[in-house]
Amino acid sequence: MGRKIPMWQVLIVMLFVLIALCYCLGIFGQLFGDAFACEYGEVHIPLIASAIFAGIIAIANGYKWSFLEAGILASINRSMQAMLILMTVGILIGSWIAGGVVPAMIYYGLMILKPSIFLIASCILAAIVALATGSSWTTAGTIGIALIGVGQGLGIDMAMTAGAVVSGAYFGDKMSPLSDTTNLAPAMAGANLFDHIKHMVWTVAPSIVIALIIYGIMGAGHGGAEVDMSIASAMQDGLKDVFTINPAMLIPPVVVILIVAFRLPALPGLFGGIILGCLCGAIFQGVAFADWPGILHYGYEFPISDSFSALNDELGLLDMDNDEFAALAASSGLDASVQTEYNLFNLLSNGGMDSMLWTINLIICAMCFGGIMDASGMLATLAEAMLKIAKGTGMLVVVTIISCIFMNIIAGDQYLSIVLPGRMYKEAYEDRRLAPKCLSRALEDSGTITSALIPWNTCGATMTKFLGVPTMEYFRYAFLNWMNPIISCIYGFTGISMTKMTEEQYQKILEQREADRAAAAKAMEA
Repeated sequence: MGRKIPMWQVLIVMLFVLIALCYCLGIFGQLFGDAFACEYGEVHIPLIASAIFAGIIAIANGYKWSFLEAGILASINRSMQAMLILMTVGILIGSWIAGGVVPAMIYYGLMILKPSIFLIASCILAAIVALATGSSWTTAGTIGIALIGVGQGLGIDMAMTAGAVVSGAYFGDKMSPLSDTTNLAPAMAGANLFDHIKHMVWTVAPSIVIALIIYGIMGAGHGGAEVDMSIASAMQDGLKDVFTINPAMLIPPVVVILIVAFRLPALPGLFGGIILGCLCGAIFQGVAFADWPGILHYGYEFPISDSFSALNDELGLLDMDNDEFAALAASSGLDASVQTEYNLFNLLSNGGMDSMLWTINLIICAMCFGGIMDASGMLATLAEAMLKIAKGTGMLVVVTIISCIFMNIIAGDQYLSIVLPGRMYKEAYEDRRLAPKCLSRALEDSGTITSALIPWNTCGATMTKFLGVPTMEYFRYAFLNWMNPIISCIYGFTGISMTKMTEEQYQKILEQREADRAAAAKAMEA
């Protein structure tokens, strides 16, 4: 094992990470012009490059590669359950869309759109769609766009509508077992997926209730307005044209909710959800047995009409992003049915095991970097510096939340805001006898939730692109997103829901730490 790496070298590694991320995400190009432009736009390669740089620093301080490699493998192994769950979730999404489960949730959700409670209904509908799909981005890019249009017809400020959509979308994303970040956070903290989701109710429930009350007060002045609900009606008609919609389609999500309630293991529960989705598809949607392998592997593709197909061949509609399509629709007066079909295709062409490989690749890349930072003691050095101000549980939660927000700001990516603080503070939570779900909740209360409030973060930029409202304009109306971290900090200081682990559980954690160290030492001797 090498010597302790000084803080100034650790900061150089973090500076390298920041520079690599800013360059590859195109931030330098926006700030300094084309000479620094990069169209890559992803975080995977910067993380691998940062892992290599961190490895060089560690080796220069006396660490052997075999020891660092053992740290990488141990880090990836700790995330293996999350990666298995993510692949299973991808399969689940494919089966639920093809089986009519997700379309039914959207169909019934659209029925709650009423002019007198538009902002409340928009938030709830966005939450339902995000719960069904596990994606705040998909929700904003489909239902969110439709709600912005309906809100304009009501005369409601676009920023208010966007804030309600963002609040609902991130509530649903955060509470959905189908969401990648909802799986990533417990993986970093060592928590069980369904324990994590249940524990988040403590912070997210009061946040969404307060947000809905405020939306109700804000929307009261529009109670008597007339509004064209044709957008919602057209989407419902489009869904009924392709899928058989009936209440039986809601059985699979109810079963998954019961699995959460009864604390059954995540993977068997998700497998059960997949089977129910396939049964719904076979019985109600007429999906042929031979079609299921392709759907479960590559995802479901929403069937388009011949007229839309001809128009797509001519104009390349499905190759356009939402902004390009909206501009074309406005300039050329595309028929409403074409716009509806485009929205439904983007919303429901989703799922499959393949759809999760981007996130799984990201986890592996992040674990390579995190594993080297952990094995070389650099993460511990950073954590020690931050934890000097964390004298109690409340300040520990505050430090965690500030670290996640800071990573969202400097790295511009919600995944890193979960991964790095999760690795940094895991042992600190354990040594305070706090259950792993306390850390995983804090990571989501800040890393996931606040990412949409930062203009240059991938989430904030995506929300702005889809909804057509600048981040700083909808910021003040996205009540859930900025209240949730505050409530989490209050719980930290009051001790509310800060579950303690038993002494037996803590001893098992200490034994696992020793086993990891022994394995790393053995690898170093090899």
